[in-house]
Amino acid sequence: MIFNRIIDLEALLNKKSFFLFGPRAVGKSYAIRQQLEGKVFLIDLLNSEYYLRLSQNPGLLAPMIEAALANSKEIKFIVIDEVQKIPFLLNEVHRLIEERQWTFLLTGSSARKLKKDNANLLAGRAREARMFPLVSAEIMKFDLDRYLQYGGLPSVYLSDEPLEDLQAYVQTYLREEIQLEALVRNLPAFSRFLEASSLTSGTLLNFTQIASDTGIPASTVREYYFILEDTFIGFMVEPFRKTKTRKAISTAKFYYFDIGVAHYLSKIHSIPKPSELYGAAFEHFIAMELRAYLSYRRKLSIDLCFWQEKNGKEVDFIVGDQLAIEVKATERVTEKHLTGLRCLMEEKITQRHLLISHDPIALNLDGIETLHWKDFLNKLWGNELI
Repeated sequence: MIFNRIIDLEALLNKKSFFLFGPRAVGKSYAIRQQLEGKVFLIDLLNSEYYLRLSQNPGLLAPMIEAALANSKEIKFIVIDEVQKIPFLLNEVHRLIEERQWTFLLTGSSARKLKKDNANLLAGRAREARMFPLVSAEIMKFDLDRYLQYGGLPSVYLSDEPLEDLQAYVQTYLREEIQLEALVRNLPAFSRFLEASSLTSGTLLNFTQIASDTGIPASTVREYYFILEDTFIGFMVEPFRKTKTRKAISTAKFYYFDIGVAHYLSKIHSIPKPSELYGAAFEHFIAMELRAYLSYRRKLSIDLCFWQEKNGKEVDFIVGDQLAIEVKATERVTEKHLTGLRCLMEEKITQRHLLISHDPIALNLDGIETLHWKDFLNKLWGNELI
């Protein structure tokens, strides 16, 4: 199966140089080959020859590029893959953008090392884009139940043995490679943290509780969450605090970047329907779709938040001031599913109020629109909602 990724790399690079960040195995290299074949000179820093030469002498970057351009008039862009391997190489990239006006695509699976080494992030000379696991609009004959169980890493979604591929991903990347990058020293503690944090993915952050469950100091738990963010393994959804009459909580939620990875880490190998697990996975899926949509469509000024008041009433997602979205895995919407949205409507903050479910009947209930999840996704990716 060929996936046509929504991100348009050539359109981005025709404007400016870009950093392209995302976890390993989401398809950055595949998208470069698919969209830019014959138009790029690729320097893969996982290749030991490139790594050794350029780490010893960054000044060789310009001669390498000049040789490639001399051999092919079709080359428009220079790709440096896994640029965090040699952070100081960015000084040379900066110079070449300034002096030669060359356009670079700089891919990476960790911003942690760039930050740690105070790398030159090119001061506005390069923008940032992200890549994510597959989204529904990129998969022909999308299978929701398969996605909710195994996630959207391309190699896993296509696999005949997805659990084994998730195991390989977790063992070789989440644990070993994070240790090789010297991001953590105590791998057993980090492994305990991964399991505990995956079990609470999509819930309010509670450093103290995870510290108690794992025997890891709360300060270290906090630092581990920062590592997951910096390596793009997870993301925070901040609370919406602009309600006027109802006091909102101020604690963020954390989601893993991929449902399948989260399930493997938490040892969840089945999600029966209906169940609380299924409902949580469905909400997680919608979070991933919204996050990817805002990034791929370059709607970077629009925040993705959630709202929860002190007494517990909540709305799963608030997208800028355009949409309030509640997610329910129910087959039939009833009045009890509308409580959070009705409370938020009283604040007169968001323009539209949607309830996404498995109910095939669309309704408008006093300003709350109910949509089947397929209809919601078609409208979302069709640019009809945001």
